[in-house]
Amino acid sequence: MPIGDKDWLALTPEAPLEPALPICDPHHHLWEWRPEPPAYQRYLLPELAEDLQSGHNVRSTVFIEVRARYRSDGPEAMRPVGEVEFVEGLATEGASGQYGPARMAAGIIGHADLKLGARVAPVLEAMQTASPTRFRGIRHSVGWDASPELANRDIQDALATEGYRAGARVLARMGLCLENSLYHPQLPEFAAFARAVPELTIILNHIGGLVRIGPYAHRDDEVLPAWRRGLAAVATCPNVILKLGGVGQRRYGFDWYERATPIGSEELAAALAPLMHYCIERFGPQRCMFESNFPVDKVSYSYTVVYNAFKRLSAGYSASERAALFHDTAARVYRLGH
Repeated sequence: MPIGDKDWLALTPEAPLEPALPICDPHHHLWEWRPEPPAYQRYLLPELAEDLQSGHNVRSTVFIEVRARYRSDGPEAMRPVGEVEFVEGLATEGASGQYGPARMAAGIIGHADLKLGARVAPVLEAMQTASPTRFRGIRHSVGWDASPELANRDIQDALATEGYRAGARVLARMGLCLENSLYHPQLPEFAAFARAVPELTIILNHIGGLVRIGPYAHRDDEVLPAWRRGLAAVATCPNVILKLGGVGQRRYGFDWYERATPIGSEELAAALAPLMHYCIERFGPQRCMFESNFPVDKVSYSYTVVYNAFKRLSAGYSASERAALFHDTAARVYRLGH
């Protein structure tokens, strides 16, 4: 099934809950086409705006790198600057108001290879030049697993290399943040990395990369405790912020994308609550932020449904805690203002 199949998603219509609650969506992508499976479709300003205007009060968003529109020539290390240039142009277009009131891509996260060490500085400087008011940092994902059923994003033990850590220190000196996506068995090494660069703000994506497919399928009695232990270790690092979302991806082991009718927010909230509550308990609302991860997670549910689910599962928290989870943590971490 294509990601974002409108006819399929329309089979589960919902009205937005608590439509006045301010939201900063801190994790979405923009692209036109990716030919490798799964074949993603166009998701640019019109498509993003359609989701943002589904009834929730989305005030601002943060774009996260997706390896789109790289420069086609020049030094290899500098090619990701093209993505920041591309998204800066889209963000400027979005600021005209023609796509609605939300500040789309108010923060921009690009990609750079931290293993360059000190040599990553010119890449980051070029990105700052390309996006003087929106560029906030980079994502260098390090997902690695021995299983051929999982895609490797970098070399094994990348977080422990001197190059990666030296590059991370460059980020910190420049006042930039690091996003990271990995698989949950890597959480202990991620905690060691975070302790090694305490001066760097690090955002851990997608509840720490829980994996429930391949060798981790049908083993929740082992997998979930390992994930919880890994997250607990990471939570002791005060420089790490956790994103709550991304669970619509296939590797999280749910069947939602295979259903004849999309999941609704009540069932989704019930499924997510044990995972999300554990994360919030460990990190606290001031270090957690709900994310859409669209359009990737659109394979499993609509924008209205996922934020309704977040609102349902967070109903027991205080007003200030919910403000942090939905808006304030993200606005602070990415320096977006109000």
